[in-house]
Amino acid sequence: MNSIQLPDLRICFVGDSFVNGTGDPEYLGWTGRICINANKKGYDITYYNLGVRRDTSTDIAKRWLQEVSVRLPKNSYGRVVFSFGLNDTTVENGKTRVDLIDSIRNARKILTEAKQLYPVLMIGPAPYAEQEDPQRKKRISDLSKQFALVCHELNVPYLDIFSILEKSTIWRDEAIGNDGVHPNAGGYAEFAQILENWDAWLSWFPYNLIDNPKLG
Repeated sequence: MNSIQLPDLRICFVGDSFVNGTGDPEYLGWTGRICINANKKGYDITYYNLGVRRDTSTDIAKRWLQEVSVRLPKNSYGRVVFSFGLNDTTVENGKTRVDLIDSIRNARKILTEAKQLYPVLMIGPAPYAEQEDPQRKKRISDLSKQFALVCHELNVPYLDIFSILEKSTIWRDEAIGNDGVHPNAGGYAEFAQILENWDAWLSWFPYNLIDNPKLG
């Protein structure tokens, strides 16, 4: 088998407070955990967390390219993971922070530009733990479904994390026990485990290089 060359592997994670790992006392979130586990398989990763609390898709559309491009020079093996959307659905002053049609437009613009430059993955909005707001839950679910359609159109792998984590008692209980939104370490560990079993992520790290050093 030919040797697999993965020089200067760099990954940017772009998104909101869930990407940031807000609420995790270990300061790893799901992004840090999946990079640790990829490193345990033998992959040497430079990991950039570009999660910003309260960022909407509109905010991310304005900042992502500049932030990513300085971290992923052309001679690097650069990749980008996007995850956002929950903040778009927040109601402030009687309306959502970002209209659904604008959220869709932002996602399409971001992903269209990004996939021309880097391998890209998209993870949908995570659940809002406070189930007392069924309208908010529906807005998030609807947005996730629309993001899935955009990603299918653009041939970008998409993970509907909402439909999985909304059934998670760990995610919900930790978030409610914390600030009502963000879980602690257990919730983020579950998020990371879901991602690690996702075919699109596995395709980036197909081999355990520690057990199979000749593959590296």
